[in-house]
Formats: sequence, C-alpha cells, structure tokens
Amino acid sequence: MSKTKKSKIISTDQVLITLCESVCEVLTKASGNTISYSAMVQKITKTCLRPDVSSFVLFDGGFNGLVVTNFTADAALEIYQDYMRNMGMPESEISNSHMSDDVANVLGELMNQLVGDFTFKVREQLQTHITQSQPKMMAITKLVQISVDTAMDRPQMRRVTFSTATNKIFYLEFAMDKTEFIQLHDFEAAETIDPDEILERSAKEMTDAENAEEPIVKEDDGDADDDFMASLGL
Repeated sequence: MSKTKKSKIISTDQVLITLCESVCEVLTKASGNTISYSAMVQKITKTCLRPDVSSFVLFDGGFNGLVVTNFTADAALEIYQDYMRNMGMPESEISNSHMSDDVANVLGELMNQLVGDFTFKVREQLQTHITQSQPKMMAITKLVQISVDTAMDRPQMRRVTFSTATNKIFYLEFAMDKTEFIQLHDFEAAETIDPDEILERSAKEMTDAENAEEPIVKEDDGDADDDFMASLGL
C-alpha cells in the first residue's frame, strides 16, 4: 500500500504569528524604527481594553475573531511621534499628549493598515476570506472587558508583548474560533504587491527618462551651403 502524503495543518497559533508579523511590518515601516514581539505568548481567558490607549477590530468570514491593541502612554507617543516625523511633519505640529485626538487618529489608521495586511495574508496563505470592521481607538483610564464568547465557536485567546525601538511596551490580545486549516494539496500564493514599491519604481523611471541624454542634432553647415550655391552661380 502506498503511503499517503501527510497534510499540512495550520493552527490558531500559526494564524497569530501571521498577525504579529503584520503588526511588526506595518508599524516598523510607518515609524521608521524596529518593532518586535516576544517569542513567548500567553493564553488568556478574556480580552480587555487596557490603559492608556486601546483599540479593537472585529473580523468575520472564513473565521470570526477580535484583535485588541493596548498601548502604554509612552509606547503610543513614541510610535505616533516617529510616524509624524517620518512623514516630515514639523515638531511644532506633533502632539506631546497621548490623550490627543491626533494620537488616537494616527494609531487608529495604523491599526486599520496592519489588520488589512493581515486579512490579505490570510486570503493568500489560507485560501479563505475575512472582512474587518473599522478600528475603534480611544484613550482610557480603566480596564474594560470585551466579551466575544457568543460570537465565536470555542474561542481561543492569546496575549502577545511587543516592544518599540526604545523598549516601550504594548500588547496585542487576539481571539478567534478554535479551528485548523488543513492543506490538501500544494498551491502557489500570489506574489504580494507593495503599492509603495510600484510608486517608487514609476518615479525612478520618470526621473531616468528626464535625465536621459538628449539626441545629438548636427547643425547645418552654413558655409558649405553657401559655397555650393556660389558654384551654381546663385
């Protein structure tokens, strides 16, 4: 009897790794400084919004889930300020308070980008589709528990610690259906297209074209023409 090829199984924790990679990639690119996550992950029994700046995003489709990010005031300000400087904003226009609406707006947009990156990777790597809600970002002073038990099938919950370039700490709490993805046969994931790379390549091509050497146009030899006309008696 021939041996059957063992199917590849992707678990909840492997999905979590994909999410953590999206968090690091998006925030590192946005801030211009390295964001990393701990090699250890906590199993938790509830998801909470925690002080000082928190957000949450719901997603559903191929599986249901919740992503919560909890920033300390220092971590929130560092990521926000690095992002603003990276965008070329003058210091006078950058807030120094984590309670500022500008901080919540920027971190909310970054949250939207990183979960969007995650949903794209899920579609490419797991061959399924999920949609996300609009992130809700807010400054809070007390712990707020979020219940998701009724929306999920045997929810699995995890907590991951992240560090900024100067070792400021923030946390990600993740809950999703208890499920496994079983790969039945090989497939090739579509190559990820980075819009920024396309824009940079296009700009470079335009610059190269503008700087290209102009074709040399030989000027008419006026004296030779005059001699030729003279020889004809004109």
